[in-house]
Amino acid sequence: MLAGKKIVVVGGSSGIGLATAEIAKRAGADVFIASRNAERLKAAAEKIGATAVATDVTQDDSVAALFRATGPADHVVVTAAQLRTGPFKTVAMEDVRATLEGKFWGAWRVARAAEIRAGGSLTLVSGFLSIRPRPNSAIVGAANGALESLTRGLALELAPVRVNCVSPGIIDTPIRAAMPEAARKEMLAKAAAALPVGRVGLGEDIAQQILAFMTNGFATGSIVYLDGGALVT
Repeated sequence: MLAGKKIVVVGGSSGIGLATAEIAKRAGADVFIASRNAERLKAAAEKIGATAVATDVTQDDSVAALFRATGPADHVVVTAAQLRTGPFKTVAMEDVRATLEGKFWGAWRVARAAEIRAGGSLTLVSGFLSIRPRPNSAIVGAANGALESLTRGLALELAPVRVNCVSPGIIDTPIRAAMPEAARKEMLAKAAAALPVGRVGLGEDIAQQILAFMTNGFATGSIVYLDGGALVT
């Protein structure tokens, strides 16, 4: 269903973004992937047969250059995030601002700079902390909530481009690689045991929903929570 379509995945060098790019490529799309880490980006692009464009979503000029390089696109996806968090009273304001720059303002910049063909789509990725907060993550929940609100507003302002958002629960992606391996496995096992589906999510789970938003022409202003049932437990 994506044969001949041009898709730009911002944050496409790993995790949910790379899974999305890979599935889109298999579906026949012409795929561009963008992220800050040029070395990892190049390796990912070579692996799946995509075009790499090194991009820093915290910089206006860098985002503008990305879309000059890609030209008009049919579908744009934003999974990029640079999350820094901690206890509300002590988390550094530098970290708070960096989280908003990477997660919220990055998506804002992409939405403004991208030229998306009529009937195409923009898909953002938030996170279920927007409606199920937990301690030490207030800034991440706030950024996610802002993205979901932005989705609804842009669905009106950018029409006939369709704008939607996927809000994942706990996903096993490389963003958790910084944790000690034993602690990571313990955390994921505990999370899986508490979910009705009995497992945590994978990047491919979220990518499938992103592709559904691309191909369903009746979906706009929608937010889908994919969390393995966390919100009903």
